[in-house]
Amino acid sequence: MIYLHNISITSSLHHLPILASVSYLKQGTPKPVIIFSHGFKGFKDWGHFPIVASWFAQQGMAFVRFNFSHNGTTAEQPSDFANLDNFGKNNFSIELHDLEDVINWVEANAAEHEFDTENIFLIGHSRGGGISIIKASEDARIKKIVTWASVADFESRLKVEGFDEWKKTGIAYIPNARTNQQMPLYFQFYEDFDKNRERLLIKKAAKRLNKPFLIVHGTADDTVSLNEANALHQWVAGSRLCLLENADHAFNATHPYIGQALNEHILKKLKVSLAFFMNNNID
Repeated sequence: MIYLHNISITSSLHHLPILASVSYLKQGTPKPVIIFSHGFKGFKDWGHFPIVASWFAQQGMAFVRFNFSHNGTTAEQPSDFANLDNFGKNNFSIELHDLEDVINWVEANAAEHEFDTENIFLIGHSRGGGISIIKASEDARIKKIVTWASVADFESRLKVEGFDEWKKTGIAYIPNARTNQQMPLYFQFYEDFDKNRERLLIKKAAKRLNKPFLIVHGTADDTVSLNEANALHQWVAGSRLCLLENADHAFNATHPYIGQALNEHILKKLKVSLAFFMNNNID
C-alpha cells in the first residue's frame, strides 16, 4: 500500500507554510526521491499530479510534491487561490528559497521516510521547470533533473505589453480562465528579477548544468513554445529531448482529474522520466 503523508514545512524566509505531500511504498529500504515543482497558477494537487505521485511510488520511488509558499493557496484551502495578496507577492527568488527548504526537509527526514539522499531528483512543470533548472545548477545534492513543458526564459514573460503601466501603478492582473479570478501581480516581481538577474537567467543556469537532464515537451503546447525546449536542449550538453506528438501544455490533462485513467501522453512522460532516473536511457 502507498504511504501518503501530508506535511507542512515552515518557510525559513517568510515563515509561511509550504504544504507538501509525500508518497512511497513502505518497504524499510531507502529509495530515490523526486521533488516536484508546479508551475504558474498551479498547485501540488492540480489535475493528475496526485495520480502521478502514486504512479512513481508504485515504481519504487519516493515522490514529494509541494505548494510554493506564495502560490495563492492556503493551508485551509490548498487547492484554491484563497490568498491573492500572497500570490501577488510571489517571485522567483521566493520559489527558489521554498525549493531549497523542501530539499533540506528531505535531507533532515530521510531516515523516517526512507529517502535515499544520494539520489535526489527534480521534476518541474512549466515555470517550475525553470526554477528546477536554476536550483539543480547550483545545488550538488541534486543528481538528475527532468522538466515537463518548461520555460527557457523568465524575462520575456515580464517585459510584456502593459509593462510601463504595471511599473507606474505597481500592480497588474492576470486572468485565470479556470476560476474566473483576476490574479494580482505586484511590480516587486519584476524588481526582484532585475535585482537577481544573474541568478535568474535560465540560459546561464542551463549552460552550467553539469548533471543528467531530460526535457519533455508536447508538440501541441501553445503556452510554452517548442522553441524553448529546443533552446534548453541546445544549451545543456548531453541533455536528452523527448517530444510528445499532439500533447499540449498540460499533456492533455485537466483539473479536476477525477476518475480518469492516465492518457497516453501522461503515461509516456512518466515512463521516459522513470527510465531516465533509473538508468539514463529513455529509448
